[in-house]
Amino acid sequence: MQEYLDNGVKLGWLFNRLAKQVEIYKSGKPKVVLEQPNKLLGEPILPNFVLSLDSFW
Repeated sequence: MQEYLDNGVKLGWLFNRLAKQVEIYKSGKPKVVLEQPNKLLGEPILPNFVLSLDSFW
């Protein structure tokens, strides 16, 4: 994921279905790990974008 950030990506979500976690990467910020979230918000990079994860886990 660091390679993507180094090349200009502003937001990255890395899903681990076995651990039921999502790692959130934002340019210039520390990684955030969420445990089995119901949804992910794209703000402020993707305004009004919501990814529902209800049936994902």
